[in-house]
Amino acid sequence: MNITEPLVMLGGLSPERFMKRHWQKKPLLVRQAFPGIEPPQSRAQLFALAESDDVESRFVRQQQAAWTVRYGPFARRSLPAFGTPGWTLLVQGVDLHVPAAHSLMSRFRWVPDARLDDLMISWASDGGGVGPHLDSYDVFLIQVHGRRRWRIGRVPDTALVEGLPLKILRHFEPEQEWLLEPGDMLYLPPRWGHDGVAEGECMTCSVGFRVPSAEGLSVDLFQRLADADGDDVPPRLYRDPAQPAVETPGQVPASLVAFARQAVQRRLQEPDAFERALGEALTEPKPRVWFAARDAVDLASGVALDRRTRMMYDDRHLFINGEAFRIGGRDARLLRRLADARALGADECTALSGEAQAVVKQWLASGWLVSP
Repeated sequence: MNITEPLVMLGGLSPERFMKRHWQKKPLLVRQAFPGIEPPQSRAQLFALAESDDVESRFVRQQQAAWTVRYGPFARRSLPAFGTPGWTLLVQGVDLHVPAAHSLMSRFRWVPDARLDDLMISWASDGGGVGPHLDSYDVFLIQVHGRRRWRIGRVPDTALVEGLPLKILRHFEPEQEWLLEPGDMLYLPPRWGHDGVAEGECMTCSVGFRVPSAEGLSVDLFQRLADADGDDVPPRLYRDPAQPAVETPGQVPASLVAFARQAVQRRLQEPDAFERALGEALTEPKPRVWFAARDAVDLASGVALDRRTRMMYDDRHLFINGEAFRIGGRDARLLRRLADARALGADECTALSGEAQAVVKQWLASGWLVSP
C-alpha cells in the first residue's frame, strides 16, 4: 500500500498524514468515505450469526431510565420485534466469519496488524444505542445502513451512572453532533466520549483496535518465557548448602530472593526469547477461532491466509497463529510478503526452499492457509 496516496475513505488525507494529524489525537468525520457501501451482511444474516456459539454477541435495550444487557447466542424468538424501539444487537468479530466484513476491515491495514482487532456490526431499531460512554481504543464508525446521530466530546468527568449493567457516563456534555448516513465514517481516538442513537432502523460497522494492557501483556509474556524450555530441559533447582540455622524462620532468605531474580533476568537475557514470546502472543488466535484441517494440499495455484489467521514478523522470526519460526534469506523475503499481502502467487511458492514449502504445506493442511 502507498501510504502517501490520498484516500477517499480518509477525506483526501493519505494514511501517513492521517496518522500524524488524527491518530490518538483528534476526531475526523468523513462524509461519503465509502460511497455506495452495502452492509457486509443483511439483517437476517447478522441475526443468524448471533445464534452461533462461536460468535460473541450482546443485546442492549433502553426503556426510559432502565437498561437491559444480555449476552448471546440468541435465538431470534428471544429478541424483540424489529419495529420495537430502543434496542440494539451487537455482534463482535464479524470479520472472522464474513468475507465482506474481512475485506472492509482490510482497508485499514495501514495500521499495523498487531493493533488491528476486529469489525463489529451493531444493528439498532429506532432510538437504539448503548448510551454515552468511553472506549480505551481507537475506533472507526462506518454507517452502512440507515442513519445514526452521534454526539461526541472530551470527558473531564469520567464518573459513571451507578447501578447500571453498562458503563454509561454520568455527566456527558457533547461538543459536536452529526447525523451519519450510509457511506459516512467517524474516527474517534481513545477516551473521547460518544453517544450514537439510531434514527429509524440502522446498521453501523465499528473497526476497533487491540490495546494490550501492561499488566496483561507482562503476565502472558512471563508465562510464555517460563514455558519456552519445554519438558526436555532439566529444571534449575535452588540449592543452599551454606544456609545457616535461623532464629527467624518466617523471613525469606536473601539467597532465595537472588535466585528468583536471576531466574527472571536469565529468561529476559536469552537471545530472541522476549521477541519470540511477544510475536507468539500477538498472533495467538482468539478463543472462539478454530480451523478446519484439509487432506489435499497443493501450492500450484498459490496460497492466501485464511481470514482468521494472524501472521506477523520481526527481524529474525515469522509468527503465525501463536507459533514462531526462524527464517532468513529468500524464504524470509517471501514469507514476509505473505504476511504483508496475505497471499503468495504460484511462482513465489515455487521459489521457496524445499523446507519452507513443507512448512507452508503444513499450514495449508491445518487450515491456516487457503488456495485462492
